Amino acid sequence: MTAAELRSKSVDELKAQLLELLQEHFLLRMRKSTDQLKKTHQLGSVRHNIARVKTVLSEKAGKHDG
Repeated sequence: MTAAELRSKSVDELKAQLLELLQEHFLLRMRKSTDQLKKTHQLGSVRHNIARVKTVLSEKAGKHDG
């Protein structure tokens, strides 16, 4: 998922994507805490994607304020 792909989505789609990523992050954290997560790099990837979505959402919010 790139920032360009995210910028083409609507705010509602971005919010839905953010919710999905937050749920995935929670599940990965739980799996890590119980030593069931073998690919720990997934946690970092999900966190980066969450940050990308939040950044694009804030950019879109800034456009409406101006």
